[in-house]
Amino acid sequence: MSVMTMVQAINNALDVSLQRDDTVLVYGEDVGTEGGVFRVTEGLQKKHGSDRVFDSPLAESGITGSAVGLAAAGMRPVVEMQFSGFSYPAFNQIISHVSRMRNRTRVRFSMPIVIRMPYGGGINALEHHSESMEALYAHIPGIKGLIPSTPYDAKGLLLSALNGKDPVIFMEPKKIYRAIKQEVPEDFYQIPVGKAKVVGEGSDITVVAYGAMVREALRARSEAAKQGISIEVVDLRSIYPLDRDTLGKSVRKTGRMLAVSEAPRSFSVGSELVNLAVEEAFLYLEAPPTRIGGFDTIIPYPQGEHHYRIGWERILYEAEGLVSY
Repeated sequence: MSVMTMVQAINNALDVSLQRDDTVLVYGEDVGTEGGVFRVTEGLQKKHGSDRVFDSPLAESGITGSAVGLAAAGMRPVVEMQFSGFSYPAFNQIISHVSRMRNRTRVRFSMPIVIRMPYGGGINALEHHSESMEALYAHIPGIKGLIPSTPYDAKGLLLSALNGKDPVIFMEPKKIYRAIKQEVPEDFYQIPVGKAKVVGEGSDITVVAYGAMVREALRARSEAAKQGISIEVVDLRSIYPLDRDTLGKSVRKTGRMLAVSEAPRSFSVGSELVNLAVEEAFLYLEAPPTRIGGFDTIIPYPQGEHHYRIGWERILYEAEGLVSY
């Protein structure tokens, strides 16, 4: 076991995979020589060689399109979009080829592609650097979507993605890249895709969060306890597929649900979670399932970003309202 940040855990997962499987390739913009803009791939090229860890042109569509060809030829490409806001030129490749190839070829070709992308706000970055568009990818049939909230989960989920047959969008909350340290095994382990985790038990209300919002939800839970409110926090981990069983069980226990994300509120993952709560626990509900998220606007530039992002105070305020409904 070693104490790692999320950056170190993801780096370690890639290192383990490159050692275990000769078909794994890691590439993207500045991924090789520089080790990535956040240094997530630092040292991997020096250790594994420039034929397996390398820089690509600044062309997201080309990066993803080449991954389709490599996967069809039996390789396991792990490609990085430098920021999630830069991934849109690759959207055509993702929705037209990455997601459909297995179905199109009647399983003759699989697409074991992992597309990594830092996402979300919290670092006061520029335009296209701070948005949270995970719902775009969750809506595409044929693709799995994962978002870790801890170093341990980041490594275990990434190793699961790298050892499956399906394409995976792996979104990394950049705000907590180095904010959390945790003991992480140095060897191989996996966390099942599609399994949420109850990270704090409670009885009055279920708060479902993912990525950087899990920390905020846990802080709200601690503050709520001082007021006699018991919050159960569920870390979603897998955006698609959703863990209906864990979520349904929690909402049936508490009778209330608050879904939290930093993405725009409308047509969001939170919207899907509200629907899930109604379908799975309608007769148990004590208050309307509710979602909170960013405003339905482009995320502001650095000086205004704090008005947009969700903090523990907002979560606590909304939870109090639902408990006293």
